[in-house]
Amino acid sequence: MSLVENLSLEPQPKRRKIDPEVKESPSRNCSHWFVRNKVCASCNTIVDNYQGRSFDYLYTGIQMSNEALGFTKRLISQTSWLEDKKLHLVLDLDHTLVHTIKVSQLSESEKYITEEVESRKDLRRFNTGFPEESLIKLRPFVHQFLKECNEMFSLYVYTKGGYDYAQLVLEMIDPDKIYFGNRVITRRESPGFKTLDLVLADERGIVVVDDKSSVWPHDKKNLLQIARYKYFGDQSCLLSECKKKIDESDEKGPLNTALRFLMDVHEEFFCDWSRKDLDSVDVRPLLKEISLRWKRKADGVV
Repeated sequence: MSLVENLSLEPQPKRRKIDPEVKESPSRNCSHWFVRNKVCASCNTIVDNYQGRSFDYLYTGIQMSNEALGFTKRLISQTSWLEDKKLHLVLDLDHTLVHTIKVSQLSESEKYITEEVESRKDLRRFNTGFPEESLIKLRPFVHQFLKECNEMFSLYVYTKGGYDYAQLVLEMIDPDKIYFGNRVITRRESPGFKTLDLVLADERGIVVVDDKSSVWPHDKKNLLQIARYKYFGDQSCLLSECKKKIDESDEKGPLNTALRFLMDVHEEFFCDWSRKDLDSVDVRPLLKEISLRWKRKADGVV
């Protein structure tokens, strides 16, 4: 059972088992850690004007107090570290795992691609429920990237796109919900900047892969910025990968490089694990250290 589904984590005194009854008057002894559809999960009272954070994308109607959120984040991460040896990985969609373009923005030399959709597994054409017909192109190596990351991380999607659009992409990269489940954050839940406040895990164990750093103003220390994926060219672009009839390499492309980097992060985070203190481990300085090491190696500096 999920830790979030078990909403009785808040310490409470023993009491007789009775039939659940929603109470109108609030309990003075309950801090209302978890509230679902305005009813406290612990004391069963109606809670109006609750100030907790919503996690509707995981469980409809669920809200958590700041105290409950901090506790749950730590518990989920530490359980994941100890039992599964997994960190959490938050992945952007557009220009990170896919490139999407409106068909009307394709140049004349690219329009032949619309005729290849049926014969290619890395392309999808859609228009139902959307203003304009569009194409989604998967980034090379994306399937292998997700498969191998899933062995080391619990995966989240975090996109500034809409919910329906995210579901279309997920039907291409995770049709059986093996990797992401319901851990999908969209513009609906996060209309402003992206924030790890919405990710149900301790920030000390989260890595973010995104092509944009500006959308993470408060969590840049968790960010692994990846090269922007651009397969299609628009009307104002003279050159594109598509027009040159080439694409990123599976073996040497940015997703492959990101995977190797993430492997280093995972290996070093859990290295000599038995001697580490759960309350002091933190992936963020490790990300900085490995980034500097990779840069020195690329520059030929030993």
